[in-house]
Amino acid sequence: MKKYILSLFLFISIAFRSFADEGMWLPLLLGKQVYNDMVKKGLKLNNAQLYSINKASLKDAIIIFGGGCTGEIVSAQGLIFTNHHCGYDAIANASTVEHNYLRDGFYAKSKEEEIKSSLSVQFLIRIDDVTKEIMDSLNGLTGADRVKKQNEVLAVINKRMSDESKNIETRVSALFKGNQFLAFVYQRYYDIRLVGAPPESVGKFGGDTDNWEWPRHTGDFSIFRVYTKPDGSPAKRDEPTEANIPMKPKWYLPVSLRPLKNGDFSMIWGYPGGTNRYESSYGIQLATDINNPTLVKLRDARLKYMFEEMKKDPATKLQLASSYASIANYWKFFDGETKQLLKYDIFGKKQAAEVKFNSWAKGKPEFENLFADWGKAYDAWRPFAKHRMYINEGIFGSPLMGFAASLMQLENLLLKTGATPAEIQKAADAAKAQHKSFMEEENIISDKNILGTITRMYYEDVEKDQQPVGFYGNLKQTYGPLDDDATYKKYAADVFSKTMLLDDAKWNAFIAKPDAVTLQNDPAYYQASTFARNYSSKYAPKYSQFSAQNAEFGRLYLKGIMEMDPAKAKMMYPDATFTMRVSYGNVKNYSPRDAVTYDYVTTSKGILEKYKPGDYEFDLPAKQIEMLKAKDFGPYIDPVRKDLVINFITTNDITGGNSGSPVINGRGELIGLAFDGNYEALSHKLAFDKDLNRTICVDIRYVLWCIDKLGGAKNIIKELKLMK
Repeated sequence: MKKYILSLFLFISIAFRSFADEGMWLPLLLGKQVYNDMVKKGLKLNNAQLYSINKASLKDAIIIFGGGCTGEIVSAQGLIFTNHHCGYDAIANASTVEHNYLRDGFYAKSKEEEIKSSLSVQFLIRIDDVTKEIMDSLNGLTGADRVKKQNEVLAVINKRMSDESKNIETRVSALFKGNQFLAFVYQRYYDIRLVGAPPESVGKFGGDTDNWEWPRHTGDFSIFRVYTKPDGSPAKRDEPTEANIPMKPKWYLPVSLRPLKNGDFSMIWGYPGGTNRYESSYGIQLATDINNPTLVKLRDARLKYMFEEMKKDPATKLQLASSYASIANYWKFFDGETKQLLKYDIFGKKQAAEVKFNSWAKGKPEFENLFADWGKAYDAWRPFAKHRMYINEGIFGSPLMGFAASLMQLENLLLKTGATPAEIQKAADAAKAQHKSFMEEENIISDKNILGTITRMYYEDVEKDQQPVGFYGNLKQTYGPLDDDATYKKYAADVFSKTMLLDDAKWNAFIAKPDAVTLQNDPAYYQASTFARNYSSKYAPKYSQFSAQNAEFGRLYLKGIMEMDPAKAKMMYPDATFTMRVSYGNVKNYSPRDAVTYDYVTTSKGILEKYKPGDYEFDLPAKQIEMLKAKDFGPYIDPVRKDLVINFITTNDITGGNSGSPVINGRGELIGLAFDGNYEALSHKLAFDKDLNRTICVDIRYVLWCIDKLGGAKNIIKELKLMK
């Protein structure tokens, strides 16, 4: 490790922050002043207990769960706690109409009853500084050339520091917009089994209505277990698992039964997915004017038709549940983000900071024209931004169109001179596997409505000179006026009735002997490929150019900020990059508006107030209602509230990827699971609000109550280290 690089990291990372609770800190670089601030707020653990390379530490209990969540080890037998929505796919996949674990819940009463999943988890082994190696390779490069070279060097380092034989994977992360680089080395475990989950009505109580809202009463948790080979090493993906044993972890979290008080210390460990706190005013404007409203509009249309079918039939609800939840989550997020960005004038605040920067940059060649050039890059891309959203969230928001587009690789091989039969067969086999997955989740009625509506929306909202040549002219000639819904309904019905992609016999015949003409003549493939090629040939290169320019200008801006204001640089932390971070703050109430104050906890009283028998979002198991009314809380009752605490809020700084993260008290004990943020602070990816930001957490005592009293799984409770 080069001394000057380490010094720069420490310079940026260790200084005391003037803004309360903001920051997603790299645990290995907390530094003395940040650590002392944590102690002042209530931390009782020493630095080595938090993070150590050579010894077991708290970081060894924190895992990447699946592909985009966090989990934590909570027992000496590899037990995992995470969110219900993080385990949702695995729970749904384990369910059938006859054994609907998603609807009814599931708890394994023995390890033999635990259900294998296709999930994997990753443990962080170490972090290495590779900044100098990468920076040396980028000398003199800018724009697309710099991006290309950087990606090449990152790939080399990732490969060099990985070991497939041991399931060791390395991913270099660019920090501070590419001014520094760290290599994160992980070990992946494939044998992950479902241990428990509450009924969906508990795990998703409040549904979309309560999503991103406080007060909340959601039991958002699920339970899994890591298994290893008998020698403790991770099994390969396809290795037999019969001889595997529960993991013996390096560290696991004890579980607190102690009551929470307003002001209690809280820290959250996990893998926040992405923030852009150093975004420019140009980026804020593009988000609020085009990107976010377009995404919300398109997802609104998709959700409408999916929900209509889900209400009709339990099997359809189960089939679409995972996709619907994923789409709905960020539909509401981006709607809220836009409103908060506008409400708090983040654009104006960014502009004010940029005026100050431009004043400082005068006479400095590296920086003085930065914002003028940056503005030109945005001006060049802005006319095409909506089109990109319509391709990704619109046209390919139809599952049929998305699958059809995936067949373009097969078509390219079929048309490629010199393509070998082996190459074509490999592509055909991949398409066959994708088709199987597609058909398992395809709901024809909702998808047909989505396709018709989205095709019309594209015609009305995307500039005419950007649309595929001839497509809408042919549609008008064949099906009717382009301003009439009936036209698009007839068109969509025709596509769905004639495509071979939904006809098993025709599909099987094609994939057994694929040919380009048959594929090209398929109506679903025709639309998907027409729109895809139109965008990829004309507008994707523009986006690539813009993206490279934006990255370069962002890097220079952050570099300039560090040079311009060393005091500010001392209070900077890197944007989230789905790498391990720790944030700290307090359990705390808040006042979102005049004359309104929210308590820092919710209780079972609120569940009973919201309960609506038979309601899609607010129904609950009859057993739970009976037990709550009888105040059958067992040892999980809060001695102060004389009630069962359900959820609580903290001031911790988190974002997507932190779902399932442990909320930990000053003693290093688990007090809850983070699962959401509050609507009043949904601008948090771009701007942290020190007054209104809150993390919504499920109280660990409610989790235990659901496992023990509601689920009867005392075997799981006995496995935990409970702290009273």
